[in-house]
Amino acid sequence: MDDEVFNLSIRKFLKVVGVSSQRDIEQAVAKALQEGRISGNETLPATMTLEVPGLKLKVGFDGEVRLQ
Repeated sequence: MDDEVFNLSIRKFLKVVGVSSQRDIEQAVAKALQEGRISGNETLPATMTLEVPGLKLKVGFDGEVRLQ
């Protein structure tokens, strides 16, 4: 195993996940605000699951998205 290639591939994957997730959350918040489903001062529970089937890895993460 090449540790450098391994670490770079993990970082690249996490960067894609982070950037894409942030964009999707921002768009969902904007739409919910526009539709009046939220007022803009909520704290929203959030979960994320990381799964790598080839490693039989499935890990959940819990957090929150604060709008104010």
